[in-house]
Amino acid sequence: MQIGESAHGEDLNAAHVNTVLGPRSGPVGTAWATALATPTVGHVPFIAVLQPSVAAKPFTLFVTKATPETDEHRSLTWGPAQAGVAAGVADAVAEGVISAEQCDSDVIIASVWVNPRAHDADAVYRNNRKATAAALRNGATGFPGADRMLEAARHVANGLYRAPG
Repeated sequence: MQIGESAHGEDLNAAHVNTVLGPRSGPVGTAWATALATPTVGHVPFIAVLQPSVAAKPFTLFVTKATPETDEHRSLTWGPAQAGVAAGVADAVAEGVISAEQCDSDVIIASVWVNPRAHDADAVYRNNRKATAAALRNGATGFPGADRMLEAARHVANGLYRAPG
């Protein structure tokens, strides 16, 4: 099982993607199928596609972190964000981060944040594409290692908060 995380972009159109990649026959496959079969209000997992009837492979389950409450937010989530995730998976395959064999044996769960105030479809697409490919790369390489994690702990910050000191 490979777990990855990445954020890309600095503004309201930024992306934050968490990925889990693993064999269909293992716990990731079980979680994938369970999530697909048990949607909840506001969080309906779906398979990310590059074009209608052309799914990203490994099959990628897009799971929203933010409940889409407006028509624009729904459109940005199900349109450019999911297209960006699908393209990011394809980028990871093209780069060799994910092997051709894994395309048919593994599945991906992508947990995706789209800010409810996002407004630029092309930026949402670009940021999700880059964040997804980076999250999969990070999962494949085990990034961050313990040393990098401990270094970052000295100056904790994220897009919404910077710790004092």
